[in-house]
Amino acid sequence: MKLSIVIPVYNVEDYISRCIDSLLNQNLNTDDYEIIIVDDGSTDSSIAIAKKYQSKYRNIIIFNQENQGVGAARNKGIDLAKGDYIYFIDPDDYLANNVLKTILNVTKTYNQDILTFQSKATTSSKNNNPSSVIKQFYNIKKVDGISYIANNAFKNEIWWYVINREFLLKSKIRFIEGRWMEDAIFTASLFLKANSMSHIPVDAHRHVEVPNSAMTSKKPKHYLNVIYDNANAAIVYESLIRSVKSDEKEKENCIKRLKTRQQSFVFFMMVRMLKSTIKITEIKKIIERVEKAGAYPLVSFVGEDYSMTSYKVLTKVFNNKYMYYTCFKLFNPILSLKK
Repeated sequence: MKLSIVIPVYNVEDYISRCIDSLLNQNLNTDDYEIIIVDDGSTDSSIAIAKKYQSKYRNIIIFNQENQGVGAARNKGIDLAKGDYIYFIDPDDYLANNVLKTILNVTKTYNQDILTFQSKATTSSKNNNPSSVIKQFYNIKKVDGISYIANNAFKNEIWWYVINREFLLKSKIRFIEGRWMEDAIFTASLFLKANSMSHIPVDAHRHVEVPNSAMTSKKPKHYLNVIYDNANAAIVYESLIRSVKSDEKEKENCIKRLKTRQQSFVFFMMVRMLKSTIKITEIKKIIERVEKAGAYPLVSFVGEDYSMTSYKVLTKVFNNKYMYYTCFKLFNPILSLKK
């Protein structure tokens, strides 16, 4: 079997059909790939919908578990997968038509650890046609993961690349469970281990911007969890950065980009804290923790990957702790209600 596609599912009855339909509309033999749906304790009709598909397509597998979070669901997908390559997709996203055959042909020809491709953000459920030309790719450049990071503004998410399953298992890299930002840590960890990576300019994936998603939800408790998990990601990144020995220009560029990404977690965490119910005493503790990890002050954030004027202005404010604390007192919604 060539490919295992893993879908973690939790209460996505409005989207799961679109996702599964897109995976079936790939002009592939069902023997070539499997669709592994890991039900993470859904309480809506998501799995009832999935079972209808399963009754028609023999390559659809459903595994049920108690709610443990998306990291645990993806790890279970790794355990169940049998394909030469593994691909993770979120159930509210989908693929363009007939792109998997090209992706699989390239993986077969070049035998990479990781193959990346393009993703498009959309609000449409019908953006099915890839704008790039689907063709046979020749002379694809293969690089190791350190070189890839050094020269590309890579994404945190896991839905824009496929992974050689044997390489993944040998790496022993797993998703962190019980936290958000698990894909950001997984992606960087995996790339740093890769000996062979390539990119093809095929806009295969559609990331659908939906309300109340994991990263857009404004529920106070969830909002606080994302703040803490951004801090955790920044701290974990420090060990990843230290693992790259700075003895070559390419490695130095890799370290620079990893530091930028590490500090992006802190920047967006600090933005969230201004709009959260967190206490200022807790903010001071968090900033102290990320400072010890070398992720604050934000001296590596603004640059090639984050160059907007708003980033530059806010970074100056954020790097002055006392100015930031003043902003928190002025703009924090809970404190404002008490005035």
